[in-house]
Amino acid sequence: MASDEHSKGGVYSVPGKEFTRDTKYIDDRITADGSSGWPVEAGRYRLVAARACPWANRTLIVRRLLGLEDAISVGLPGPTHDADSWTFDLDPGGVDPVLGIPRIKDAYLKRFPDYQKGITVPAIVDIPSGEVVTNDFPQITLDFSSQWRRFHRDGAPDLYPERLRDEMDDVMQRVYTEVNNGVYRCGFAGSQEAYDAAYDRLFVALDWLEELLTDRRYLMGEQITEADVRLFTTLARFDPVYHGHFKTNRNKLTEMPALWGYARDLYQTPGFGDTIDFQQIKAHYYVVHKDINPSGIIPKGPDLSGWLTAHGREQLGGRPFGDGTPPPPVRADEQPPSWVH
Repeated sequence: MASDEHSKGGVYSVPGKEFTRDTKYIDDRITADGSSGWPVEAGRYRLVAARACPWANRTLIVRRLLGLEDAISVGLPGPTHDADSWTFDLDPGGVDPVLGIPRIKDAYLKRFPDYQKGITVPAIVDIPSGEVVTNDFPQITLDFSSQWRRFHRDGAPDLYPERLRDEMDDVMQRVYTEVNNGVYRCGFAGSQEAYDAAYDRLFVALDWLEELLTDRRYLMGEQITEADVRLFTTLARFDPVYHGHFKTNRNKLTEMPALWGYARDLYQTPGFGDTIDFQQIKAHYYVVHKDINPSGIIPKGPDLSGWLTAHGREQLGGRPFGDGTPPPPVRADEQPPSWVH
């Protein structure tokens, strides 16, 4: 997510215009054969991923599901930041204990002294040099699946199955443009006309997903894939943030039976809900977006206990991890402070 939702942080909202996201990411990759110049090496890289950010949340989930905790360490900025950068304000002294920096911007400038694009998370930093490697969030998780295989845990699921990739890519693209980015298109619309169009697009897509998930347990069928990870992080934020803050208020997630059941199914699956901190999520959006919420007041609601209620999705069949197994319990030092469990 951007450090400034309107300018250098990665997205743009122009009065009278439709919201547009800046997608000029650092597209370097960390590869198994090292041909990219950044070879896969356990312990060399640090993932910087704020729990508040839906794009960063994806990387935390995939890292958990694949069992990459020992291979790739994680730095966790706090939920709020200034217009300049995400900061490590949750760490002692406000400094990341591995990188030794107070803000992720420092890693960007270490590599690119004149860096002019968005200072975003997730980002992967090369620990020896202190330089950012990539912030290309869609590719980071795919590379966790494909390039880091020798460090996957025993029983790790196949999140990007070869046989499903063509269909998956189409589904993920629609989920991204219409849902993941669609809520932002509503929230940062520059005019009534732009908002109305964005609102209609979003709910056309949510109705499509509601129908799709009525008789299938996961987006691609009988097991969890990368597509589910990408949709889940938006659904987890829908009622706490997007419904009110971004005015996506035709209905709540809890009023869409299939999507609400699907979201609870995933939340209660190891690797998903145990990466979520609803308090950090609300703090980020309601405090940082001063133009949308000038008071900075964080709503007390909604009631989040429903995430732990029975979802009944087992009757649709399937096995969440396919031929694999669930990840072990989340590490004590990586548990979200306000995890609902």
